[in-house]
Amino acid sequence: MENSQEIKVQTKEWSNPTPAGLVALAVACFVFFAQLTGLVKTPECMPLLGCWLMGGFIVQIIVGLLDLKGGNYTGGNTFMFFSAFFMLAGGLEMFFKYKGIMAGTPLDSRIDGWAWIALTLVLILWTPAFLKTFNMLSVIILALDIALPFKTIYNLGLLKDTSLEPVFKNIAAYMLLFAALVAIYFCSALIVNTAYGKEIYPVIKPKKK
Repeated sequence: MENSQEIKVQTKEWSNPTPAGLVALAVACFVFFAQLTGLVKTPECMPLLGCWLMGGFIVQIIVGLLDLKGGNYTGGNTFMFFSAFFMLAGGLEMFFKYKGIMAGTPLDSRIDGWAWIALTLVLILWTPAFLKTFNMLSVIILALDIALPFKTIYNLGLLKDTSLEPVFKNIAAYMLLFAALVAIYFCSALIVNTAYGKEIYPVIKPKKK
């Protein structure tokens, strides 16, 4: 009787999906920067902006689920609510806003400000979790902590037709641009450094205790 051979199936772990999530974040920050600074026309850009945010939703929800599966409690939950509210809800409403404007019945977008109050408070209160081991991601979160309150106040319409409205828009816009640039560099460092197995692009490293 021949000896049977036991076939062992090795399950490979999923790789770190954070770089893809950061690319989606960078894209969202860039398009919001262009919109807030008036580099593109509103509402003409709204349908296209919605498409890009919907693309970001697909990426970030996958990243969030994989992060949670891999035990990344903080990053996973953050990507999940980013994907749902900033990406999916933000993308869908661009289409509704555009349709309303074209029909001559613009929507009351101040409701966005109220939703952004919750999202802003959540991100600020979660920030200490990202500062426990200070790295490039911490820098991105801190930039967003500055941008979101100004974006929220602008969305609430509290400064409409005042001299402060463009100031708040620009502060939000340029902090989003800064967050996007850091996100692009960080995700590139993760990809390239991992591929070479050594530091090619220098990054902020957590201090050793």
